[in-house]
Amino acid sequence: MELLRRNLLQTAAGLAVTGRSVAANSPLPKVKLGKHEITRLIIGSNPFNGYSYSLPSLDRHMKEWATPENIGKVLQSAEQNGINTHQFSYHPQAMADFQRYRDQGGRLQWILLGGGAMKDDLSLIATTAQLGPIGVVHHGGVTDQRFRDGQHAKVEEFLKRTRDTGVLVGMSSHRPQNIEYAEERNWDIDFYMTCFHQLSRPKEELKTMLGEMPIGKVVFLEGDPGRMCRVIRSTRKTCLAYKILGAGRSAETAADLEQSFRFAFRNIKPQDAVIVGMYPRFKDEVRENADLVRTILAAT
Repeated sequence: MELLRRNLLQTAAGLAVTGRSVAANSPLPKVKLGKHEITRLIIGSNPFNGYSYSLPSLDRHMKEWATPENIGKVLQSAEQNGINTHQFSYHPQAMADFQRYRDQGGRLQWILLGGGAMKDDLSLIATTAQLGPIGVVHHGGVTDQRFRDGQHAKVEEFLKRTRDTGVLVGMSSHRPQNIEYAEERNWDIDFYMTCFHQLSRPKEELKTMLGEMPIGKVVFLEGDPGRMCRVIRSTRKTCLAYKILGAGRSAETAADLEQSFRFAFRNIKPQDAVIVGMYPRFKDEVRENADLVRTILAAT
């Protein structure tokens, strides 16, 4: 309870310092994505899957909390706070959880990341497209691995199969050079999902950059967001930026959270949006993030 109280006080202090006055129930700004309108804040799904990018114990903490009931409540809260789009990965449980939310009257649009079995079983693209996602996206980690292995044709085939379904075609990557590769070859893509952090660097590349090997499997570098943002601004296609908070590392305080959101919206294009995973177990992250985005974008 004391930790929760401190978090709430930090949030209140941040609100007071920045003088936020935008009404909490005012609409979140939207941008066009194909024929659709999406809010510039999209709710992601990594906390629902137990992906903390930190400690195994925190992964378990998230996963144990992420019951279908709790996931449904978070998505309902997102909708109530003005968010209109959810992005999640292809997994049977994730698909079931979202369908349960929709069966209970939920109205969020959805963007599907083609991970799990879909990355190899391309027949699942057409099957899932019939359920009505805005678009299907080639998974970022898979993109990075296939590009490293010289399997660019596999990525292109996934994109072509997605185009055949009539939904929007997306490609995700953690590495700016992969976006540049697709752009230089004019691949048939409607939008990109662009990670602020290059989490899939090979060990040899990290050692060359740092002069030694860091401890742990996941490395966040302070210069990565700027590197990806340069590529985001160079493409005319809409980009959905993710991991803008560094899996929570850039949001330890209310001031850090605000600075990270401001950096993101200042450095992506006006037509772009951000995807943020939310874990409102200890504080109302959904409302906090939505109110902050409203305030930031109202001033631009």
